[in-house]
Amino acid sequence: MIRLVLVRHAKSDWGDRLLDDHDRPLNPRGERDAPRMAQLLADTGFRPDAILSSTAVRARTTAAAFGEALGVAVDLDPDLYGAPASALLAAAAGSGATAVVVVAHDPGMSVLAGRLSGDEIAHMPTCAVATFTWDSDDWDVATALDPDDWTFDTPR
Repeated sequence: MIRLVLVRHAKSDWGDRLLDDHDRPLNPRGERDAPRMAQLLADTGFRPDAILSSTAVRARTTAAAFGEALGVAVDLDPDLYGAPASALLAAAAGSGATAVVVVAHDPGMSVLAGRLSGDEIAHMPTCAVATFTWDSDDWDVATALDPDDWTFDTPR
């Protein structure tokens, strides 16, 4: 069984307009939401083989909360920063893991979640968690077919 969990980074801080986008930290709401959503995922009993994250500060911080709650180290991937949906899915498949969390950014996250949900997920708000499951252990099958099941949770 393949399980792919998409996590859009938690709410970021726009207070310093001179700060490079890549370096923006989480704001207080994001700092609150990331551990809470991570714990909700952990409470389902899900344990990933891998957590992949964009290198942007807001994504790394979000991924760290998920890594702590799930007991899994985070692998940073600079190619996930601003990645399109196809690259996000390819990174998950390329990880070799059958249970993987990907923490990244919009618009790629919303596009991929929409595609995998048959357009039922129109938008991934910050710190949203979408889980997709295929009854196969083969990523080639998973990337070619619609998932057999999916869930969607948001912090609000």
